[in-house]
Amino acid sequence: MNRRMLLGSAGVALAAPTIMTRAAMAQTATPQTSMDINHAMPPETHRFKVGQFEVLVVKDGARASDAPQETFGTNQSPEDVGALLEANFLPANGFVNSFAPVLVNTGSDVILFDTGLGEAGRANGLGRLSEGLTAAGYKPEDVTIVVLTHMHGDHIGGLMEGGKPAFPNARYVTGQTEYDFWVDPARVGTPAEGGHKGVLTNVQPLADKMTFIGDGQEVVSGVTGMAAFGHSPGHMIYRLESEGRQLVLTADTANHFVLSLQRPDWEVRFDMDKAAAAASRKKVFDMLATDKLAFIGYHMPFPATGYVEKLDQGYRFVPKAYQFDL
Repeated sequence: MNRRMLLGSAGVALAAPTIMTRAAMAQTATPQTSMDINHAMPPETHRFKVGQFEVLVVKDGARASDAPQETFGTNQSPEDVGALLEANFLPANGFVNSFAPVLVNTGSDVILFDTGLGEAGRANGLGRLSEGLTAAGYKPEDVTIVVLTHMHGDHIGGLMEGGKPAFPNARYVTGQTEYDFWVDPARVGTPAEGGHKGVLTNVQPLADKMTFIGDGQEVVSGVTGMAAFGHSPGHMIYRLESEGRQLVLTADTANHFVLSLQRPDWEVRFDMDKAAAAASRKKVFDMLATDKLAFIGYHMPFPATGYVEKLDQGYRFVPKAYQFDL
């Protein structure tokens, strides 16, 4: 067997696993710019099972930014933030923030958790949830429930499309505390006014199809809401459980896999109540580390899924491998 035949056989063997991310396929392309990647390739998706639940993670997009210390560790010196990044093989002067809505097919319901940036993000290569669902074989009409973990713009931006509900057959579930805060006219004239306007545009028109829940209440059997306030006033996370398997959708409890997990006390610019957000981080990730539960974090490195172990002042992120394939 010559080298060409051997390499060809290896390529077939490497293609055999049925569960893989589109990131692997993207490595074969050689586009000229990041914009080419966004438009030449389908969005990255990742699919796996939690008991009988099918879980699909969709990359709504990613955005590179400068000056990490202006977002994470805002109560620390830039030098300390940069040093922690470099100790974890990351650049000190920039970071990439990605967005990962999750679809869960329970067999009875198709539940979408958060909706990405939607139309407002598309000029910058974001808002790709609908493309990702299509690539994975789902239509917007298939979604029966949309759950909003909270109401920041990158989670509610995809609710509407062309002024109409993007998921026409869905009902909606969100936390009562979160909704009440954002629709309150008292937000006008405060730093939350922009978010208030976004909720009035994207969320309030759907209120007649919305169910409001609190800590410990179920969306459907096997999907339970948990309060994790701080990032926003009514920020909720969700525990999935099927056939003894569990997975927690932590939303924005932690926004960076190093800076927010290894240093959970460090303040984050987008956390509205910074002390409460830090307390929620420690409570949630202590639970995940102690019980060895997997989680999906909305802003974790795609496919945004992994575990944490306790590490001196905080936690170490351990990306998911084949735990749910066996």
